[in-house]
Amino acid sequence: MNRARKVFGALALTTSLTLTAACGASTDGSGGKNAKNVKLRMTVWTSNQDQLKLFDSIADAYRAKHPEVSSITFESLPFEDYNTTLTTQIAGGNAPDLAWMGDLSRDLMASDALVGLTDKLKATPGWQYDDLEASATEEFSRDGTLYAYPFSTSPYALYVNTDLLAKADQKIDPKNLTWDQVAVAGAAVHADTGKAGFVVRDFGYKSWNMLATVWTGFGASAWSPDGKTCTFTSPEMQKAFTFLHDAAFKTKAMPGPGTTADFFAGDSAFTVAQVSRASLLTDKFTYALYPLPAGPAGRYSVIGQAGVGVLASGKHRTQAADFLAYLTNPANSAKLAQFFPPPRKSMLTGAKLAADNKVLTAAQLQAAVVDQLPNAVTLPNHTNPAEIAQKGKTALDGMWKADADIPAVLKSVCSAINPILAK
Repeated sequence: MNRARKVFGALALTTSLTLTAACGASTDGSGGKNAKNVKLRMTVWTSNQDQLKLFDSIADAYRAKHPEVSSITFESLPFEDYNTTLTTQIAGGNAPDLAWMGDLSRDLMASDALVGLTDKLKATPGWQYDDLEASATEEFSRDGTLYAYPFSTSPYALYVNTDLLAKADQKIDPKNLTWDQVAVAGAAVHADTGKAGFVVRDFGYKSWNMLATVWTGFGASAWSPDGKTCTFTSPEMQKAFTFLHDAAFKTKAMPGPGTTADFFAGDSAFTVAQVSRASLLTDKFTYALYPLPAGPAGRYSVIGQAGVGVLASGKHRTQAADFLAYLTNPANSAKLAQFFPPPRKSMLTGAKLAADNKVLTAAQLQAAVVDQLPNAVTLPNHTNPAEIAQKGKTALDGMWKADADIPAVLKSVCSAINPILAK
């Protein structure tokens, strides 16, 4: 995902990662099977204590069978600075052994900074490589080799605070839910209760690619299928941003710039967020979960993916790959599924996902996860994601004013990112 972060020049970043990977490739500090006192480190962006406890328990079980691994540390990095910190660690010769990754994956693959996993996973007894959903592995593959295991393939969904809707005397039709309905209900909730209407979580008027969870329903996309041409000037994108601009400045269905509202704290009627965020739900209010509302282009689905890979410049690549195979085997994938929808076809049923889920029902998970995966698109992802994110944000800042010239702002986005896309 694109987030505010220090911008590395594309050439400088690729060069530094390649050089670091090359240095790591010449000497595998693992010592092979005879290594002792191996200390593995894996960077993650979660700070959720329940998730970290689960990771620790899996690591403890692995270490019990592998005494050569003396410790496995899960290093939580701030969500908003994750890519910056990880790339700085890699370029500085302090790469972790394993790392979560989102939109940085393409740059890491392009710079040969990741270890290929396909052969290792296929050779691991009981791992069942053929169980992986092909659509889930595409984002993290190159030339037929998997470079990061897609441990979380989580569709975006609409969370609803039904208590706030009731206070504002609003009703929605779950079977025929549209963005227009959400906007009307959200505006009414704000007018009657002072709470926010709908919120696109993690957008915050900074991470503009999160708005793909809305604009896809209008038939819009950030760039052409080959990734070489910006398409922000399309009529579909203009309609999408007109809808968002009206919601922020005219109807107040969406909180405007400088206003924060946390759905999970009861501050908004709706939020668009990944199904994996359901762990944040509490009993503070009654809630519902539905697939994303239909837009003018009809029904659609968007997924956010996170993969975990082994760094080529890590000190213990052999042990890191072995632990990754253990962390993601069928048994542990089932445990992780309570937080992170797995890429395994055998586990993608509402009933199986609900087995360890404490807050969502089998029906909700079937509708919001399983049924959404076949035709889902990912959030916009490209090489040089940090540069694209920053240039796009700067251009889009002009959108978030009451008197914004929407077509002109969208044209400025293409002027800003087309040179990067064309590289």
